[in-house]
Amino acid sequence: MNSLEQLSLFIEEHCSAYRFKTEPSNLYDPLRYFMTLGGKRMRPILTIMGADLFDVKKEESIHAALAIEFFHNFSLIHDDIMDVAPLRRGKETVHEKWNTNIAILSGDALLVEAYQNLAKYPDERLPILLKRFNETALEVCEGQQMDMDFETKKTVSEQEYLEMIRLKTSVLLGCAFEFGAILGKQDEQTRARLYHFGVSLGIAFQIQDDILDLYADPEKFGKQVGGDILSNKKTLLLISALDTKDDRVNELLEMEPTVFKIETAKTLLKELGCLDKVTKVKEYYHAEALKELDALSKMEFNVKPLKDLSEFLLVREH
Repeated sequence: MNSLEQLSLFIEEHCSAYRFKTEPSNLYDPLRYFMTLGGKRMRPILTIMGADLFDVKKEESIHAALAIEFFHNFSLIHDDIMDVAPLRRGKETVHEKWNTNIAILSGDALLVEAYQNLAKYPDERLPILLKRFNETALEVCEGQQMDMDFETKKTVSEQEYLEMIRLKTSVLLGCAFEFGAILGKQDEQTRARLYHFGVSLGIAFQIQDDILDLYADPEKFGKQVGGDILSNKKTLLLISALDTKDDRVNELLEMEPTVFKIETAKTLLKELGCLDKVTKVKEYYHAEALKELDALSKMEFNVKPLKDLSEFLLVREH
């Protein structure tokens, strides 16, 4: 099994060497720019790891991995427009460096590039790849719309939030893993197990992000902690706090967005038991993910690399 560092480098080399067309330059230059901004490349790594489980070489699975990465970056370009975000990974967003119309069209072109990479499997696997990819793409759009709706919604339930992150974030991880099983020509049951492993892991991963945003060590986190609480973003932590009906939570929401608000939130949410509650939800979904791996292990697949990956992702501090 290749290490995460080796796989990340392998994917980065393919992203950097990918040959987009040159004209019109205002369509393709933004793609070359955006794809060089880096990132962890975690989603395409999942596809290659999933395929490796079934002895598919990474040189064969790279096209499906690139499809996942191109789709992810297409969604980021469009998300940045919707969020009016000036920066992505410390660099200008596409709509800031060029303009909104160019960013929309370039994002669309990147989505087409994703489909072109899937089309490099012209055999019985292609219809299955396309079915999963199309279902996932639509669900990601649904999740993004839910997230935007939450901004103006007075109350959001825990189940609504979990469904939103399942759609917006987790189904793409499930799709990435299932692509590996499809490439390995596995049956529907095996594909489903790997898909549900990825979805459950993705939910746990996002909850961990919510926790880290408030409770991470700033020196290890790499960015300011508390961004979610400063903007009163409805994460699982805040939803849990609001469910307590404690008047201090409403007072917290009314505070000016300062360091004092962050420190107050850290103390209050821990005192109210919100941190413990949300941590238990994360652990539940992590356990659900491991159940799928246990089932695959009984089918005599070597799931240790995936189990190690799940542990790595959920004990990270940044």
